[in-house]
Amino acid sequence: MKRIAVLTSGGDAPGMNASIRAVVRKAIYHSIEVFGVYNGYQGLIEGNMQKMELGSVGDIIHRGGTILRSARCEQFVTDEGQWKAIEQLKKNKVDGLIVIGGDGSIRGAQKLTEKGFLCIGIPATIDNDIAGTDFTIGFDTALNTIIEAIDKIRDTATSHERTYIIEVMGRDAGDLALWSGLADGAESILIPEYTESFEEVIDRLQRGHERGKRHSIIILAEGVGSGFNYGKRIQEATNMETRVTVLGYIQRGGSPTAADRVLASRLGAKAVDLLLNGKNGRMVGLQHNAVIDHPILQVLEKENQLNKEMYELSKELSI
Repeated sequence: MKRIAVLTSGGDAPGMNASIRAVVRKAIYHSIEVFGVYNGYQGLIEGNMQKMELGSVGDIIHRGGTILRSARCEQFVTDEGQWKAIEQLKKNKVDGLIVIGGDGSIRGAQKLTEKGFLCIGIPATIDNDIAGTDFTIGFDTALNTIIEAIDKIRDTATSHERTYIIEVMGRDAGDLALWSGLADGAESILIPEYTESFEEVIDRLQRGHERGKRHSIIILAEGVGSGFNYGKRIQEATNMETRVTVLGYIQRGGSPTAADRVLASRLGAKAVDLLLNGKNGRMVGLQHNAVIDHPILQVLEKENQLNKEMYELSKELSI
């Protein structure tokens, strides 16, 4: 192993830069050259890569986004695109590739693995929807961004005695909604994994109103549906003044938390260790605060499990 490459793909996540930094510096520590691939798999197909030095990753650990940038690439989905990517890697004498990204990015690493090229995946997505790891890079930062927003919205909700629907990201996963809802004492948390009837939500709102509660917070995961549609239904059913806030892409930005910086650094270093030991087709992760790795194929075959105990607790505490 004399030369490796690293890329970021898919949606950006706070902590990606910290992971890039760890990969580059860990590799250089072991006298391995590192090439950074710009614009994800699209850049890989086009051969858009440059050698990285220690200074290339200086002063980036605290920055959100990714210095290597990211892009969607339909061409990489095809066999032809994947072979073009491998041709570029071989042309630049790269022995192994580290891919930092979400579910689709990890799947791309598996495709290259199946074609005989050494790949390691690092899970980075605010959705926290990848099996084989307790947390993905970016989740903690996005969570804290949501909590900060809810705290501010609650001030307005209290002042005007309103019900607020807050729609958060997460794609088809409810982790961001569940964790933020529990952390901020939301009256209802609506997530794709578990169905709560509209009648239950209305009943909880009315019980709170009857005991003198003047405002309510409802967290809705984007995978459940439109916050605006849900808010309209609630106002029609209760005659309570209802407002909707869609937090949107603000959740993907910002300086990563300490937890994300440390997680990204640990996973990045582990990925380099795996390549040094000739490992292939593995994804690194964190379980019970220990850095581990699993076959990517095994990870992709499993469905990420939401913490049901936390969901039940949220319902018990929102009576």
